[in-house]
Amino acid sequence: MSLSRRQVAAAAVSSIPLAFAATQTAHAGGRPHPRTLFIAGDSTAAQKYFDAAPETGWGMALPFFLRNNLRVANHAVNGRSSKSFVDEGRLDVVLGAIRPGDFLLVQFAHNDEKDEDPARYTEPWTTYQDYLRRYVDGARARGARPVLATPVERRRFDAAGNAVPSHGEYPAAMRALARREGVALLDVQALSLALWQRLGVEGTKAYFNWTATEQDNTHFNPPGGIAVARLVARELLRGRVLAHRDVRRLDEEIPESWISWPAPATV
Repeated sequence: MSLSRRQVAAAAVSSIPLAFAATQTAHAGGRPHPRTLFIAGDSTAAQKYFDAAPETGWGMALPFFLRNNLRVANHAVNGRSSKSFVDEGRLDVVLGAIRPGDFLLVQFAHNDEKDEDPARYTEPWTTYQDYLRRYVDGARARGARPVLATPVERRRFDAAGNAVPSHGEYPAAMRALARREGVALLDVQALSLALWQRLGVEGTKAYFNWTATEQDNTHFNPPGGIAVARLVARELLRGRVLAHRDVRRLDEEIPESWISWPAPATV
């Protein structure tokens, strides 16, 4: 379904966490604009609502690892690829709000891989890189810093119990683009694969959206969303995208009760 630019903008605003919205209000009237980390991505990062609980996007947990001088505006949306996010006008909405000193964190591939769907499919070494470059160039043109994140891995194991990658050439294509364009890279694919390997076949079930009625090996529950957000925050620090003063709780336990699923806003 094609959305109008107004509908996309309204949906994006409704997805911004209340803490961020309150900060915007508090800084009205000429006071300094807080630095903001925008997330453009798919369902693995997206805000979830009460009808999807306990499914949890890692973007929901990322604010727990960032200090109050840095806000998160999570524009990730279920089912989007690097292409469809642009084609629906969602990148335009992000670029319309982003300001100098902000960050644009981009994670796509899960839906770019769907070669049966021309609205979402991209080829790793051509159109995928072309679309990612639009995010990079758009952020830089507005004085913001782009950050590319390889796609978090699915829960997939071989017969010997080894965690196996599921994203084909997409992570390699993103790494190559990041090197060529001089963009900070968070290698979430490699880090999450290593984490699933340590947890094992049974242990990983406690991190994915496995319920009495669903066995979902792509999306996370609260422990999984928190674990992946921790990987992202650590990579932001390791890659010197953020400083020590920007992060917190990297080695602390985050209670699952901190995750909440609000009612979706009416658009």
